[in-house]
Amino acid sequence: MTIKSFRPMTSGTRGLVRVYDNRAETTNKPLKSAVRKLKSSGGRNNQGRTTIRFRGGGHKRQYRIVDFCRSLKAGVTGRVEAIEYDPNRTAYLARILYIDGARHYILAPDGLNVGDSVSSGANADISVGNALLLDHIPTGTMVHNIELKPGAGGQMARSAGTFAQIVAKEGTYASLKLPSGEVRKVHLACMATVGQVGNTEFNTGNFAKAGRMRWFGRRPHVRGVVMNPVDHPHGGGEGKTSGGRNPVSPWCTPAKGYRTRRNKRTSKYILKRRKK
Repeated sequence: MTIKSFRPMTSGTRGLVRVYDNRAETTNKPLKSAVRKLKSSGGRNNQGRTTIRFRGGGHKRQYRIVDFCRSLKAGVTGRVEAIEYDPNRTAYLARILYIDGARHYILAPDGLNVGDSVSSGANADISVGNALLLDHIPTGTMVHNIELKPGAGGQMARSAGTFAQIVAKEGTYASLKLPSGEVRKVHLACMATVGQVGNTEFNTGNFAKAGRMRWFGRRPHVRGVVMNPVDHPHGGGEGKTSGGRNPVSPWCTPAKGYRTRRNKRTSKYILKRRKK
């Protein structure tokens, strides 16, 4: 991992900090069999209404089909052909060539390099990049790409630099400490990948200019206090005002300290909340 700071030769390089993965190749041509078209929604739903504000524009992207369900290749050994950049996520991807000739993308964990071999299933070793059932992974191991239901594919700890730690096993469940600090029970029949997701220094980068954010499809975020009262509850007032009320969204939902989780069905699996 290389962190590069630029001299302020231009306005766009003033404050610019780029993070490079030394393992990643420089080609921008992904595997043809593992990509599909990705249509930009601009934050609109199927009715054309804006459901996510301040989205739109940005560079065209192709979606890389990532193998989150490693159980489909259980018992088949593969070799890392390349580490590639993915414009759709913060983590890098590892292109795997399996001995049966198939090529798949997986999340590139930290420490996995070109030429290394990976495998999945009950006979796989406890090494970086291998996927096993939680029942076969020792306590204290760092894992990522964790399934919530057996065979459903990984759903937790998939962002750059994230990992979960197996802290205990009791009965048919394992207790995992997630990146947020939450401790959650996951069934031992669920699969996880050993190691930490790569690109660990992602948060140290700095975009340095608004135009670079527009390349990612992020439009300017407008504060509510500068709007009119008809547009936002914080709007209006003479001079500079702070809204005159507790922070809320445009639809008057509390914006700070308000719990929005209402899934009582899975609350029994959470042993420790991320917020006290």
